[in-house]
Amino acid sequence: MKLSSPRAMTTLIGAAAVATALTSTAAAAQPAKQHLPRIVSSWAAAWNGTDPQALGALFATDGTYTDQAVGVTFHGRQEISGWKARADSSIDNVHVTVRAAYHDGDHITIEAIYSGHLKGAPKPFAVPMATLLDLDSHRQITSNQDYYNLNAVLTQSGLPTNWTPPTSS
Repeated sequence: MKLSSPRAMTTLIGAAAVATALTSTAAAAQPAKQHLPRIVSSWAAAWNGTDPQALGALFATDGTYTDQAVGVTFHGRQEISGWKARADSSIDNVHVTVRAAYHDGDHITIEAIYSGHLKGAPKPFAVPMATLLDLDSHRQITSNQDYYNLNAVLTQSGLPTNWTPPTSS
């Protein structure tokens, strides 16, 4: 692309500067106060709490939970509660901080920070996460898909990217 007019060049430089400023500001800004859907507040409270059953109770009886980074899917309230219990036993201070939520019908997209300290790791982690929730007519979760960068979790934790948690004997 050839820009011959000074005005076009100024516009292009200005747009690049604004985009850079917005990206930098968005990364550093605290989340704006917004009204979160009740299910999002309950979901975050369940992740931040210590009762694994609280997470499972938010799901429909045949609901699914998929952790895309680890590549596992759990079916039903009992398995989902078990996944939360496993997270609590392998990650100290596991925490989800909701930064924004977007609600469209029975679909919710959540932007969050997923943080904690993997047991045995030298350092804690805090990585961006996106979660997609689908709800049924009773406002229970039918599908939960979490997306985050597992390599970033391991790198921030001071672990090699091929690290796997120790198994109980």
